[in-house]
Amino acid sequence: MSTPIAERTGPDAATIDALKRIKAAEAEWDAKVAAARANADTTLKAAREATERAIVDARANADAERQRAVESARAMADLEARAIVADGERAARSAADGAGKRPADRKDEILAALLGRFAGE
Repeated sequence: MSTPIAERTGPDAATIDALKRIKAAEAEWDAKVAAARANADTTLKAAREATERAIVDARANADAERQRAVESARAMADLEARAIVADGERAARSAADGAGKRPADRKDEILAALLGRFAGE
């Protein structure tokens, strides 16, 4: 007694169909995973590029701000140096004139300080 061929192919056909569905599901999920990975890679690349641009911009802004601060400090230092030089020149002219250096030149101030209120009497 031999078994009919239809009976042998029936369960095998169901198994093959199940395997085909499993294979199709695996291929579908592999494609979804690949697409998600590609999307994540693209997003990550864009984020890295944006970060690099932000760093470059921040450095440029920091350099510009530093340059402005240095220029401002130089201008203030130049103004202060000019004031110091002007004060020095005035003091040098005064010293060269000799005005007020000798006690005789400042006689009235000295007497007023020493005698106080008796100076006027």
